[in-house]
Amino acid sequence: MDGADRSQFEFGNDGPSVVVAGIDGSETSLRAGAFAAGLARRERSRLVCVFVETFPGYVAVAAGGLTPVPVGDQLSTELQKLVSEGAAYHGVPAELILRRGDPFTELTRVAGDLRADMVVVGASTHAGHRLIGSLAVRLVRAGRWPVTVVP
Repeated sequence: MDGADRSQFEFGNDGPSVVVAGIDGSETSLRAGAFAAGLARRERSRLVCVFVETFPGYVAVAAGGLTPVPVGDQLSTELQKLVSEGAAYHGVPAELILRRGDPFTELTRVAGDLRADMVVVGASTHAGHRLIGSLAVRLVRAGRWPVTVVP
């Protein structure tokens, strides 16, 4: 192949440009974040970690009524620190997006908004998910992105 023919080909990255990782502080989600960071480094991708605080953790009984109490502030601060340290260690641009609500809904919303190429989550350790389906299974069934489930 001569030089003129080579100019017809695109050189660069054919892998994912945006990797979304769902993290919640659990051991499996942190392994998923580390896996996603390594993948983002190898593929020169943008890493976006998403922490979704669920609603049941917000409500506390106070002064005769129900009052929203954000219990995830300490966890989100710790996760921000872990994401920053992991990004520096892996040499990859990363950010943490904090959301409140249903993890499936919020992860799919973020991945859709960012036009993610893949989603990485940790395997569920909850026995009840065998009956009602885990986040990972729901993401796979959505069929919108390749989903990697890290044990």
